[in-house]
Amino acid sequence: MEEDRDMPKRSWDTCQEVPVIEDEQTPWKLIKLLKLISLCVVAILVFGLSLCSKTSFLLLITLSNEGTKILAAHQKPVALLCIGCALITSNVLLLLKSFWKACYKTSKMPCKATVALVLFFEFLVSLGAAVLTIVAMPHLDIVTNVTILNGIGILSAFLQVVAQCTAKERNRFLLPSITAFIFSLLGYALFLVLYIMKNPNDTKMAVWVSLAVVGSFLVSFNWWENYIRLISENSSSIALKKLCKDMTKGQNMLHIFSSLLRIGVTAGVLGAYVHLSGMDWKVVTSIPRRETRIIGIIIGVQLIASALCHWFAVAACKMHAMRRCFILPLYLASLAVMALLIIPVIVYYQDYKINLNGTESANFTGYCTEVVYARNRSLDGSVFPHLVLDVTHTLCFLDMSNISDIGLLSGSAVAWWLSLVLATIHLWYLNLYRIERTQDLFIRRMYEGAFIEQSLLFNTRFHIQTKDKVKSSREFETVMLYLCATMWHETYDEMLNIIISIFRLDRYRPNKEPKVNDFNFEAHIYFDDAFNSVEIRPGYRKPELNKYATELVKVLIEVYSIFTNLDQRVFRKEQQIPDQTIIKTPYGGRLVLTMPHGNNLVVHFKNKDLIRHKKRWSQIMYLYYLLGWKLMTKYYKRWQKGDDDETLKAEVQKEKHNTYLLALDGDTDFQPAAVMLLIDRLKMYPRVGAACGRIHPTGSGPAVWFQKFEYAVSHWLQKTAEHVIGCVLCSPGCFSLFRAEALMDNNVMKRYSTKSMEASHYIQYDQGEDRWLCTLLLKQGWRVEYNAASDAYTNAPEDFKELYNQRRRWGPSTMANVVDLLGATSVISKKNRSISKLFMFYQLFNMTSAILGPTTICLLIAGSLTFILNISSSTALVLAVIPPAIYLVLCFKLKADTQIIIAGIMSVGYAILMLVVSITIIGSMVKEKTILTPSSIFVISMAIIYIITAIMHPQEFPLVFHGLLYILCIPSAYLLLIIYSMVNMNNVSWGTRETKPAGGAVPPTTTKQTTRQKAKSIFKSFLSWVKCKKSSYIASGEQPTVSQENLVPQPTQPDPQPQNIIVDDVRIIEEKQRSKEESSFDNPVNSWVTDLQTLSDDMCLQEETLSQEEEVFWKDLQEKYLKPLPDDKERQKKITSDLRELRNKINFAFFIINVLWLVATFTLQNFNTSLSIQIPKVNLQLQFTGENIEIDPIGFMFILGFAVSVVIQFLAMLYHRIYTLIHYVAFMDTEPKEQRPESQDSNLPANKVRSNSTSQKDSEPEESDDEFFPSLYVRNYRGTMV
Repeated sequence: MEEDRDMPKRSWDTCQEVPVIEDEQTPWKLIKLLKLISLCVVAILVFGLSLCSKTSFLLLITLSNEGTKILAAHQKPVALLCIGCALITSNVLLLLKSFWKACYKTSKMPCKATVALVLFFEFLVSLGAAVLTIVAMPHLDIVTNVTILNGIGILSAFLQVVAQCTAKERNRFLLPSITAFIFSLLGYALFLVLYIMKNPNDTKMAVWVSLAVVGSFLVSFNWWENYIRLISENSSSIALKKLCKDMTKGQNMLHIFSSLLRIGVTAGVLGAYVHLSGMDWKVVTSIPRRETRIIGIIIGVQLIASALCHWFAVAACKMHAMRRCFILPLYLASLAVMALLIIPVIVYYQDYKINLNGTESANFTGYCTEVVYARNRSLDGSVFPHLVLDVTHTLCFLDMSNISDIGLLSGSAVAWWLSLVLATIHLWYLNLYRIERTQDLFIRRMYEGAFIEQSLLFNTRFHIQTKDKVKSSREFETVMLYLCATMWHETYDEMLNIIISIFRLDRYRPNKEPKVNDFNFEAHIYFDDAFNSVEIRPGYRKPELNKYATELVKVLIEVYSIFTNLDQRVFRKEQQIPDQTIIKTPYGGRLVLTMPHGNNLVVHFKNKDLIRHKKRWSQIMYLYYLLGWKLMTKYYKRWQKGDDDETLKAEVQKEKHNTYLLALDGDTDFQPAAVMLLIDRLKMYPRVGAACGRIHPTGSGPAVWFQKFEYAVSHWLQKTAEHVIGCVLCSPGCFSLFRAEALMDNNVMKRYSTKSMEASHYIQYDQGEDRWLCTLLLKQGWRVEYNAASDAYTNAPEDFKELYNQRRRWGPSTMANVVDLLGATSVISKKNRSISKLFMFYQLFNMTSAILGPTTICLLIAGSLTFILNISSSTALVLAVIPPAIYLVLCFKLKADTQIIIAGIMSVGYAILMLVVSITIIGSMVKEKTILTPSSIFVISMAIIYIITAIMHPQEFPLVFHGLLYILCIPSAYLLLIIYSMVNMNNVSWGTRETKPAGGAVPPTTTKQTTRQKAKSIFKSFLSWVKCKKSSYIASGEQPTVSQENLVPQPTQPDPQPQNIIVDDVRIIEEKQRSKEESSFDNPVNSWVTDLQTLSDDMCLQEETLSQEEEVFWKDLQEKYLKPLPDDKERQKKITSDLRELRNKINFAFFIINVLWLVATFTLQNFNTSLSIQIPKVNLQLQFTGENIEIDPIGFMFILGFAVSVVIQFLAMLYHRIYTLIHYVAFMDTEPKEQRPESQDSNLPANKVRSNSTSQKDSEPEESDDEFFPSLYVRNYRGTMV
């Protein structure tokens, strides 16, 4: 019997229609190639830039040597001055950065003892660096100069040993640290033996060597803070802990003081040494041009290479490529510098020996005497031979023919290099989060230009690492994520998209035996207006789920079946869907599903007769339920029991900080990777209150094509600019992640729950609720960010009318919220660290440009008419203004639908005109033989910027072709649409997804059943309910496959009954049945719960009840915030009147501004000769023609402002793309690999043998460079027949 149940019911019906559940949007091959190229480029740049930095710095030291020929003896101060510049440049940059942060962000003053101690160490470091590089190293050989910088980690190695010994754990890198310290001492010993024993009577050389040792030891104090923090953690010293805390608190001020001190000390040492050496600073102003060029190139390369090397090294760490792109290139840099400087010396020496032809014995001393010392100082020809001979000169002090000298020199070099490697070998095993903040990666903000690779390696934060644990640079708590989707009238395909996305996330982060514990999640769907009121008998109505809610349940059943049956055999066995829960609630009903991998999906069916409907109120509903009830209630109970108040406060704050809400629309399609990328932003930056992703509109048709390019431009330029120079002003509600702490902040959630009482509230609060919520967050000082790699897809309006209605809501709402922010500029700029007054001025300019959009389009059209019809500018301007003016008047007189029809007709005409405009602009450039006209500049600059921007988004480059349609639709979007949205501002209906009965359709009527039919229907419902109850006692197992059409229940029609029954029998039956009806209508068998339970045989729903406490919560919430609004006719009339009055006021101001702009332009055109700006005319070869182009001042200022705005957006886009690439590469390298779909069903009997044989392979999947997250990104073909 059990075997029969496992077999398919229909062996001939095994084909299925299965929706796509894997990611088919992301070009993974392109991204994999881009990742590989990026890592290679970064590794090469870090290696090459560190090589250039170190080589150029050593050349400066070589040029400052007394015996070198490129610079004469009296010109040495120039080289010393350049060395000093290399030392202080990073400190100047740090001073500027810290000063800016101290002015525009919070900065606290540390205590005097902390300042004194920090400045003492900074004095030692700056003194040691100046003495080592300016005084001592110019008197040493090039090999020693290359390698002695590797020995500056001697104190770091010693402090590593101390820090690990103070830790009460068995440390895995204690022995390497001890060995590094020993090797460093050995290097210094060999160095002293080589130089002092070479000529013990040379007191000058002894002084230089002593200064080199002392200087390098003092420099090693540079990173004392890296280890003192760890020592304080394991120490009982309160003073030490207080010191570390005070340094962190007053970091900006300490950096300002230390930078000034280091600049002063370096300048003092440099000035004193030049003076004591008898050199004169006046020579700096009289250096010949050739020497100036040589010095300028070397110091320029050194400064630029050092800064870029630091930036790319930080990028390599953030990309989670420390081994490949950070540690290894820096290890090899010293060796490469050695080879780069020594190999030419050897080659030149070998050429000298060959040229002697064996006539005399050649040795290195003779080579130095005859070639190096005796050469002419003339710099005619190539500089390279002179540089090689100057480098050779530093080695002439030693006898390179003597094996002992070579051995001592090589031994010290190898010992110092090994000490560097061993002292930093812990970095190979450092566990980093994928987008570590720079302050968490490095102990100091800046680099040391004189020893770039050593400063980067030792500056990386040191962590105690045991044999059993590799400590991360930062520990993160497990995040609680709530997915909150709002639904209303979504179609079947739209519901399918979001349900598949939620189940996909359930598979990605299972709750059953999770391998990664970074976040847990619950999904909640809030279904607005889910019930219809159906009349059962006169005077009695019951709620019944409408067709949209019923469709959602069918989608849930279908998707659940897809995700629980992943076997790919010929004849598939179906796993039975577990029983789920259905609950009656004070607001309607609730369906609770446990998804296949253990996470919960809760569908809240809202009855508009019981609770307030529409999207904003659904959001308020889940905000108070998830954050108020689920988060806060448990702590309130503990507080009542007497738990410590401070402890509870800390725990509440911690949970609020680590609780996120992902706001979704009912049609959003997303991948788990997109959610993870948003979580990263909130995890890493505590002041980020919200983060949004890249929204892609889906659909087909010209309206969607227009929106695809519009969305692309908005995200490419506008959102990136807001993210970089300020804050994103709107995080769209279709796919945005919010932090609970931000939402629960003062004046956010409470203010968001405000009922619209005034006309302006309806526009700002209800027409764009996501933008208003972000406005509240920004006012409270929270940052809103944009992540371009987090892709989500949502359906866009495909109909011209629906598009206009959607933008009719968005336009006024956007304007109202931006004006609200601009009005509070002073308060926001003080409270929000990310928003400055300059950023608000940028928003003011954007708002002004949007307001003047209609006039700008009219001027563009007028210019085209002037060229086409060969008429005056004034006449063309009048002709261009007439059509929109007529449309404006008609909008005040006609209905909205008629307005849209007229706008559609005019849009076609304007599209044809824009095509002519585009051609005429090109023709104008050819005819006038110039590109320097306002129209030409606008078109060419925008085309170049859009093309380059599209190239920077290679996966979205095809959207450029939609830009052609976008150009044709500019008048419709920025002229007609603006007029329509402004005139219909008083219309506060939603405008989209509104369903109406078909034309001529008759409202459905309720057909009364006969008594027998009612009884039979009740009996059938009761049997189905009993069947469902019975099935819950059957142990869950595998069930044979049911074909797809069986998932959709067939409507059952009541059997026709004969009507010729005897009257007495009918009366008796009616009397008996009437008593049954009165009790049966209150029976749960006859409610909407029973309707859902009988909807499908594949999933049984067990009815449960809410707890008493939660039921009280819902009733209180409904009473205070969500009580259905009364049908107050008088108030509705007043609001309608107020909205119309507000519309008239705003429209008057809006269009008066445009009229004034037009009048000013018209007036200036009439006085063109006297008030115009003369600009030289340039031909197509970019040569001046001698003629001038006349432009009116207003037009010139507008073009200039627009150009500045676009350039700002373009530069911000480039900056944002780099950091998006860094984040995405880091994500691909750090996100754990998931098992393939085939191995996820190991609990099925058919897979048990296979899973046992491959359990070790599945438990520890091998990392492969050929695949990323197989369960996420590999398409899974799951046909039931092979």
